Amino acid sequence: MEQSQRRQHLVVLLLSIWFPSLLAQTTPSLRPSPTPTSQSPERLKFRLAGHPRKHNEGRIEVFYKGEWGTICDDDFSLANANVLCRQLGFVSATGWAHSAKYGKGSGKIWLDNVQCSGSERSISVCKSRGWGNSDCTHDEDAGVICKDERLPGFVDSNVIEVQVDERKVEEVRLRPVVTTASRRLPVTEGVVEVKYKDSWVQVCDNGWTPKNSRVVCGMMGFPHERKVNKNFYKLYAERQKNYYFVHSVACLGTEVHLAACPLEFNQGNATETCAGGMPAAVSCVPGPEYAQNRAMKKKLKTSSTVRLKGGARPGEGRVEVLKGSEWGTVCDDRWNLQAASVVCREMGYGSAKLALTGARMGQGIGPIHMNEVQCTGHERSLLNCNFKNITAEDCKHTEDAAVRCNVPYMGYEKTVRITGGRSGFEGRVEVLRSSANGTQYWGLICGEGWGTKEAMVACKQLGLGYSNHGLQETWYWDGSNVTDMVMSGVKCTGDELSLSQCQHHKTVSCQKSGARFSAGVICSETASDLVLNAPLVQQSVYIEDRPLHMLYCAAEENCLSSTASKANWPYGHRRLLRFSSEIHNIGRADFRPKAGRHSWVWHACHGHYHSMDIFTHYDLLSINGTKVAEGHKASFCLEDNECQEGVSKRYECANFGEQGITVGCRDLYRHDIDCQWIDITDVKPGNYILQIVINPNYEVSESDFTNNGMKCNCKYDGHRIWLHNCHTGDSFSEEAERKFEKYPGQINNQIS
Repeated sequence: MEQSQRRQHLVVLLLSIWFPSLLAQTTPSLRPSPTPTSQSPERLKFRLAGHPRKHNEGRIEVFYKGEWGTICDDDFSLANANVLCRQLGFVSATGWAHSAKYGKGSGKIWLDNVQCSGSERSISVCKSRGWGNSDCTHDEDAGVICKDERLPGFVDSNVIEVQVDERKVEEVRLRPVVTTASRRLPVTEGVVEVKYKDSWVQVCDNGWTPKNSRVVCGMMGFPHERKVNKNFYKLYAERQKNYYFVHSVACLGTEVHLAACPLEFNQGNATETCAGGMPAAVSCVPGPEYAQNRAMKKKLKTSSTVRLKGGARPGEGRVEVLKGSEWGTVCDDRWNLQAASVVCREMGYGSAKLALTGARMGQGIGPIHMNEVQCTGHERSLLNCNFKNITAEDCKHTEDAAVRCNVPYMGYEKTVRITGGRSGFEGRVEVLRSSANGTQYWGLICGEGWGTKEAMVACKQLGLGYSNHGLQETWYWDGSNVTDMVMSGVKCTGDELSLSQCQHHKTVSCQKSGARFSAGVICSETASDLVLNAPLVQQSVYIEDRPLHMLYCAAEENCLSSTASKANWPYGHRRLLRFSSEIHNIGRADFRPKAGRHSWVWHACHGHYHSMDIFTHYDLLSINGTKVAEGHKASFCLEDNECQEGVSKRYECANFGEQGITVGCRDLYRHDIDCQWIDITDVKPGNYILQIVINPNYEVSESDFTNNGMKCNCKYDGHRIWLHNCHTGDSFSEEAERKFEKYPGQINNQIS
């Protein structure tokens, strides 16, 4: 039976090769013969739109010739949907929708009678009537439902960006007119100029309003505008020859780009179109992060109810809001640039450059507080916008909304570079320094003490995302003519915008000098993000009195308290506080051990390899922060135990397999395995705090270290133990978190 089917397939295949026209004529055509489009796929953009919908479904829209448009549902098929879903960054389609299920679009209907086989790399090579040739209305707009699994490495999806006609306004800048001001960054005040045919031209200020200034300030990365001294600029204008390109601007103040405002352009002589006026000038108020003096920094405050998490660059991240005393995320249904701009300004940045959907900045944890957010753009806080409360069926964390804001230009990238690496994302770090005579030169950073957080700041300063590794030796990279150490003792918190803002020695002191011992980085656009399942710890906790004769392996791996060495082995027991811990990777890159498998350590007693010396700290603290008991947890097996729907397991420890935690997967350490405990034999009854910290030494890069710690209130009566109020370190408000102040034990892991 199988052989006859194979023969039939072979005959069909040969016929299709020898007589392609023969097979094409077997199906009568009822419409004009469709033709492939000629548009290059690289020049097209795609997005999902409409309502109601999830992040992986919606009305399909195509950006072609500077305009967004829709696709008609005539002849639409699952094969078409497969092609389009791949172009949106999903692996495939699970269905499609007709008759404007997600609402009617607007503008052009770009494609009609599209016929794909399903294997095409772009909708542009499928047959159709041709671009803009349609007999449909928007009542027939097609939609797609994509499988909620991303193509590896696909980044150009789930992005809502401002679409402007670059023929109108290509670029906008503020040009300072005072010489000293032009040297200071950021530039907060100046004449508004727009790019036109490779030159900068002015905007007439006749009818110029604060709303126009608000839009310009937002583009420059500033949250607010302020009055400008017009008399000063009038004197300046009288001495200059101005070329007016724009002579009327009428912004509403909610636009994210000047080109989105109604504009009138000069038609005749450019110097005669601003009668009685002068060049428009704007003054902006910077956010506290970019304020130029301390007094201003204290005066300016950002929101305490909205924050950005998981971003690699300043002014970007997953949007989280505080409701009650708990932080939660925002669902991306109806998420747009207006809402994103409200967030950006609230955080002390400018208007939104991008609104991001589909957890593009990683998935949050805990509650989802807001859905279908609708802002006018004038609100002072996202919480002032209209929104719907969430039910369990509405959204998942795969739909968390994020933003990328306009931020002030600081020129930080001009004072650092990386060289010698195999790509532009890695190399030896070199910083710009000025000599006594004012000349500038490049120098190295001492590798001693250089780690993940310092490398994070260097990558951020260069605009290269996160750090995969901070390297203390770089002898294996090509040498350069830069050999002098100019910076040492660098210590960063990770929040700094440049290495110069980190602590460092006033005078260079480096024991190992020379280029081979200088600091290096390997940067990456994405990073992992580990977080503990706090409720599971609370639910699974119990006490076990375990006989010493069953603890030899645990003692060998240093999993018991120091007094265990004085016990009467093999008689007696140790009292163990046991619990399960489940570690989720909610970031955008797999969590991998820093050390290569060639350097993993074999432990024969337990029969496994340790890929990291310390993966987790387990500690019991007194109420005043003194550590009374501890556990040391090596990562004896980093692997994928469970994964969310649509995510495949990649890492398994068996047979010396690769170790790691895939994005969207969880590594479970059950309560009944060795070393999954704290030895509390010597602990007296009382009230305590249980603290767990993952990746405590920052050995592996993560997009967010603030959620690596977990704490619980703990009550021990000498026989039983209770945990309550278990939560990750950044999930509660500051007021609620005061119950768990920052204890020294979290930093040094030493018993006081």
